[in-house]
Amino acid sequence: MQEAVSQSLYSYWDALRGNRPAPKRFEIEPSRIANNLPDTFILERVNYTNARFRLAGTRITDALGMELRGRNLFEMFDIGDRRTLQNQMELIASRCAVGLFHMSAESADGKSTTFEVLILPLTHTSDTVERFLGSVASREKPEWLGSVPLTRRKLVHHEIVWPSRAAPEDESDFQYQAPILHTRREARIVRSARRQFRVFDGGLSLSGDDR
Repeated sequence: MQEAVSQSLYSYWDALRGNRPAPKRFEIEPSRIANNLPDTFILERVNYTNARFRLAGTRITDALGMELRGRNLFEMFDIGDRRTLQNQMELIASRCAVGLFHMSAESADGKSTTFEVLILPLTHTSDTVERFLGSVASREKPEWLGSVPLTRRKLVHHEIVWPSRAAPEDESDFQYQAPILHTRREARIVRSARRQFRVFDGGLSLSGDDR
């Protein structure tokens, strides 16, 4: 992460989650990130092909020259980048990873610049990742930014960041959550020593009629 906005938002998210894979959506306090609000957004992942903006800061919408609220993130890119984003978002949601992207954007008259985009998972209802906190920060900050619509967008770099999970002094207080599953089924709790597992029956444990 090279941009101050990305670093600041990541630090806030990382401190908020503590020893959990991700914080909850309702724990985000706008007042704590007030300086970065114009550069931040909230996404709702409806399904694999639709991640729509619920909120987008004014600096983002001004820079791109478009209203983002309600817009599907994936449809802002061509088919190749769209598939990359869909796959990366699947990984961010299912494994509580952090997504870091560099995006180029160009106007109709050839003006272009690049942005650093950060996407952070948030748990919502039923402890599933359906919301994302993110930021968009211009890397070059040209003087014309915000005066022309940037109609063509392309991914130029993407990577997954795995946040560290430092164990607390008392290991018995550490509650690590396994990667979150989107499809919820009946589960049973299995305890072994200090560890606790949620076991979902499936595959060969199901009869032919239940599969």
